[in-house]
Amino acid sequence: MTDTHAIAGVPMRWVGPVRISGNVAQTETHVPLATYESPLWPSVGRGAKVSRLAEKGIVATLVDERMTRSVLVEATDAQTAFTAAQAIEARIDELREVVRGCSRFAQLIGIRHEINANLLFIRFEFSTGDASGHNMATLASDVLLKHLLNTVPGISYASISGNYCTDKKATAINGILGRGKNVVTELLVPRDVVENVLHTTAAKIVELNIRKNMLGTLLAGGIRSANAHFANMLLGFYLATGQDAANIVEGSQGVVMAEDRDGDLYFACTLPNLIVGTVGNGKGLGFVETNLTRLGCRADRAPGENARRLAVIAAATVLCGELSLLAAQTNPGELMRAHVQLERENKTAKVGA
Repeated sequence: MTDTHAIAGVPMRWVGPVRISGNVAQTETHVPLATYESPLWPSVGRGAKVSRLAEKGIVATLVDERMTRSVLVEATDAQTAFTAAQAIEARIDELREVVRGCSRFAQLIGIRHEINANLLFIRFEFSTGDASGHNMATLASDVLLKHLLNTVPGISYASISGNYCTDKKATAINGILGRGKNVVTELLVPRDVVENVLHTTAAKIVELNIRKNMLGTLLAGGIRSANAHFANMLLGFYLATGQDAANIVEGSQGVVMAEDRDGDLYFACTLPNLIVGTVGNGKGLGFVETNLTRLGCRADRAPGENARRLAVIAAATVLCGELSLLAAQTNPGELMRAHVQLERENKTAKVGA
């Protein structure tokens, strides 16, 4: 008989520690990565080593946070939709009270809209405490939608989700307006560390970032994204910390910046759509609880602070892996040699076991 409650085991290792500073956390912490791609562990580990050799480590700045849900209503015509949109935005204080009546932690912080023909897309933006906020935002939006249908003339129900949020899809709107935590990570790597640890130069990484991440992604038709492999680190981190792994779709949209500063390397990753939480679905498993506790994200803090800490640790982990991969790709054959060697070592270890 098939076990409908089985757990899929994914290999996990802790790498680091990573040195982090900024407006959310000052810490050195190992980070957990659950992945089948075993070369990811030493690669992120090399980036973590670089973070400890930089004076401030990785400076992580959380610049915004919001969870969104868009509802869709149908109006009799475009003029009615426009009038309804104006009325809804003018009543934001009233709608905030509606949200307070249905949730302890959700707060309505913004409303945006889009009109297409006689359809009105309404994008609600919420703060959601330590939860990633998917269900919280949907529940609040459902209550708001019912309220609007009862109080705004000329509109009728179309859908609780109109895809203008946008959840688990690669879109421009999330990169522009943000969904989840928006984190910028920066690292200033001394010249000798670039040469001796990363085995390259700042100039080579800058050139590769322009040609590969920026120009290559442009030619491929990427959507508000210019990076090598944000998704690899995010998936490993999300699986290890009980996140909804499908959110790497929008989470992997982000931009890498690299500058040669007289031989030193300025390296930055901007991630506008980090959707993480420290409470909610996926957090009840024992290994997740252990991992969040070890990361310092189960502490007695004000609502939202543990999730912010988790977000900047995730973003710093992304930078570690991104920097290490780009450095490897500046040298012919290095990436493939590392993959072949590490995969052979893993196979040998399994046979020996």
